Amino acid sequence: TANDIPLLPGSPRRLSPRTVARGGQAPKRGQQHLKVPGPRAPGPRGSSGGGRAHGSSVINNYLDANEPVSSEARVSRMHFHDNQRKVDYVLAYHYRKRGAHLGQGSPGHSLAIVSNGEMGKEPQAGGPGDIELGPLDALEEERKEQREEFEHNLMEAGLELEKDVENKSQGSIFVRIHAPWQVLAREAEFLKIKVPTKKEMYEIKAGGSIAKKFNAVLQKLSSPLQPRVPEHSNNRMKNLSYPFSREKMYLYNIQDKDTFFDNATRSRIVHEILKRTACSRANNTMGINSLIANNVYEAAYPLHDGEYDSPGDDMNDRKLLYQEWARYGVFYKFQPIDLIRKYFGEKIGLYFAWLGLYTSFLIPSSVIGVIVFLYGCATIEEDIPSREMCDQQNAFTMCPLCDKSCDYWNLSSACGTARASHLFDNPATVFFSIFMALWATMFLENWKRLQMRLGYFWDLTGIEEEEERAKEHSRPEYESKVREKMLKESSRSAVQKLETSAAAGDGEDDEDKLTWRDRFPGYLMNFASILFMIALTFSIVFGVIVYRITTAAALSLNKATRSNVRVTVTATAVIINLVVILILDEIYGAVANWLTKIEVPKTEQSFEERLILKAFLLKFVNAYSPIFYVAFFKGRFVGRPGSYVYVFDGYRMEECAPGGCLMELCIQLSIIMLGKQLIQNNIFEIGVPKLKKLFRKLKDETEPGETDSAHSKHPEQWDLDYSLEPYTGLTPEYMEMIIQFGFVTLFVASFPLAPVFALLNNVIEVRLDAKKFVTELRRPDAVRTKDIGIWFDILSGIGKFSVISNAFVIAITSDFIPRLVYQYSYSHNGTLHGFVNHTLSFFNISQLKEGTQPENSQFDQEVQFCRFKDYREPPWSPNPYEFSKQYWSVLSARLAFVIIFQNLVMFLSVLVDWMIPDIPTDISDQIKKEKSLLVDFFLKEEHEKLKLTDGLAARSPGVGERARSRAPSSAPSGRSQPGSAASSGSQHTNV
Repeated sequence: TANDIPLLPGSPRRLSPRTVARGGQAPKRGQQHLKVPGPRAPGPRGSSGGGRAHGSSVINNYLDANEPVSSEARVSRMHFHDNQRKVDYVLAYHYRKRGAHLGQGSPGHSLAIVSNGEMGKEPQAGGPGDIELGPLDALEEERKEQREEFEHNLMEAGLELEKDVENKSQGSIFVRIHAPWQVLAREAEFLKIKVPTKKEMYEIKAGGSIAKKFNAVLQKLSSPLQPRVPEHSNNRMKNLSYPFSREKMYLYNIQDKDTFFDNATRSRIVHEILKRTACSRANNTMGINSLIANNVYEAAYPLHDGEYDSPGDDMNDRKLLYQEWARYGVFYKFQPIDLIRKYFGEKIGLYFAWLGLYTSFLIPSSVIGVIVFLYGCATIEEDIPSREMCDQQNAFTMCPLCDKSCDYWNLSSACGTARASHLFDNPATVFFSIFMALWATMFLENWKRLQMRLGYFWDLTGIEEEEERAKEHSRPEYESKVREKMLKESSRSAVQKLETSAAAGDGEDDEDKLTWRDRFPGYLMNFASILFMIALTFSIVFGVIVYRITTAAALSLNKATRSNVRVTVTATAVIINLVVILILDEIYGAVANWLTKIEVPKTEQSFEERLILKAFLLKFVNAYSPIFYVAFFKGRFVGRPGSYVYVFDGYRMEECAPGGCLMELCIQLSIIMLGKQLIQNNIFEIGVPKLKKLFRKLKDETEPGETDSAHSKHPEQWDLDYSLEPYTGLTPEYMEMIIQFGFVTLFVASFPLAPVFALLNNVIEVRLDAKKFVTELRRPDAVRTKDIGIWFDILSGIGKFSVISNAFVIAITSDFIPRLVYQYSYSHNGTLHGFVNHTLSFFNISQLKEGTQPENSQFDQEVQFCRFKDYREPPWSPNPYEFSKQYWSVLSARLAFVIIFQNLVMFLSVLVDWMIPDIPTDISDQIKKEKSLLVDFFLKEEHEKLKLTDGLAARSPGVGERARSRAPSSAPSGRSQPGSAASSGSQHTNV
């Protein structure tokens, strides 16, 4: 009959709509059940159970108390308690009630099932075993009603639910959700999910015979590095996929309906339904995200595939990922990207693919960086300027570094600094800077190619419509703001509303959306706050500068500390900078999140992009401003002896070390980079989640309420996952790598070993992130995306900016240009002999200002002139202390170098970009080939189907027409889902 609901093979027995209807028979003695008041909305269409009275209960499924389901009897912790229906999604909430007590009957066990299925016998109302609920406060009662309506609407959409009984004074309740085949088929067709067809996998052609041989040799050599996962072995094979269609079921190889869609796809389908299901009691709130934001539910998450450290040989994807990817012991292996994508979804798969490519690209840059450093070590004895500085016979008497307490000093005392600076300031660093600029371009081009390759293998071509559909889901905060606006606007008269809508002209009412006028206060607050934060960063950098100046002056007063002033001040200042950067990083992350919220972006994608831009801007300024100061500003505004620039009326601006500022820049960059990676990226990432987990565990243990000892010994998978840290997105993971990318590229001219330290960090970082995703986080929703989004634009911007910054580091901070100018313009023999003397100017000590002369000087009797590093006319010239001709020669050479270097590197980058196609040739060929394969496959299947129908018609005349008419409609048999327009009133047959 029409009221009978057909069964799928292997599925539990269903109730007919008559039994599902509210107001059923009374439960039998000794049974418990949960009563769910229905919503105020009318019942589902197509139901034959008569009118459903408001306020009565929907009772769909029961467990008999005489047949307890113990944890030991469970076959799988991934299924309902019937051991047949898979848990695709879990909703969790915390409840509390007052004065709850049980009736006189047996308490039974604490489970009831609300679902579109049946287990056990029909209950009878009013039994002594019923749970009598105590009075709830208004807020808790309201949330309970919203949950009940939302869960009812989920059942209307065809989902099946299993739910715990609230039989304690307070605690956590889990609502398990199962999507039956007909719902999966309907939603897969709606979402246009591509699935494999019957056609066998075909091989991706590797090109010519030489390429094939090279690939075969490469595969043999790299076999010890390959992870032992089935998804990784067939990297040259691909399934022929086609969007799922219930009308073309004959195209797909459906052997088992329970496993045809993998767990990630099933959870994604359920999440889509959860996002679009409305709740009228919650101000017509749309979706689970809004209900979580309003604390109706506490969490919503798909289940992990089981335990990652379970004993025995039973293997699941999570355990496989842990063994072959998420352990430090397998750091040398390649990542199983296909399995990561299968388990976590495309968005997280792309992140780890990007991180893997970036880490592998750091290997050649690290090798070149080490070679450059070793070249500096090898040529240190041949460096003429440092030898001249270390030669005590030259006896360059330098001017005092501070007033009164500092004495004249010999340049040879700075021998160690001069020799060390040669390690990083030599001609090889210029070529390394050019190499790193081209490296950044090569990396981005190769990422575009890998992204296209992964997009082809993962069937991500043509998901623009899916991304557009994701933009339709408004954020809960946006909905509430629109609701507030509409409530304000509702006070206006109908006449005013008509005038407004007529004046709008486009027919769209501004009431149901936020305009720029509504957002203007948020934009203003954003602008002012970001300016304030940047000013705060600069003021802290200035504060550290003042600290350096005052500390240097204070240490110079004491003879015991005078000799180590520069080392002490530099080291302590860099550590202060590092601590400030780490603290401000956390603050700026929270501030960027708050500023983005007050902007009220409409969609999650818009929110994420704006958050990324703000956080990146603030963290960029925070991380690099101390380094920019040392690279481009320190020592530039010192003045000269007799006319120094003072801070706070008495403290001279700090100068660079005798060997130049490049050595100090190297120290600053290395300590900040290494400290940030070690403390923030590793210790924080490992320690903070563990502390949060421990705190949550202690909180649960100290929380009052009854505990179930049997349950605590054998926790369910949803309990285990609930105790994990919620997934909050990939923004922090990308951000730390982007900042590191800046350290590697922006100032690589001063620190060639930066790629080495980045590589060592990333080898650990890949496994650290992997372990966090597999063991410490709840399973994220599988999100499909075709690229890494705005992060690629940020990487590209940093790559271009690095060309400019390195050009200025070489031209201004290092001595590369002054040495070239001297060697080819002023040297008598074309060598660097005499270069140090050429860069030092003379000053007549009699012209020092009164009160600034050194006290108790050891050089008083013999010194008439002291030297200082600058290009100025000597005291005996017609224009004493004016900039000399050499100064203008060096300055023009520096500017010329910046222009030539920048244009040369940019040209080479464009050339590399042009030479490397964005789409690999074999992939573009295969895309064309796949279309023809798909057409051939369709024609073959249609031909076989026609032969089948003709054979049926020949055997039994009169049946052929019916068979023909039914053949295209080949979806699985199953009852039509109530409230589903896609399946309402249609019948499908299996072919």
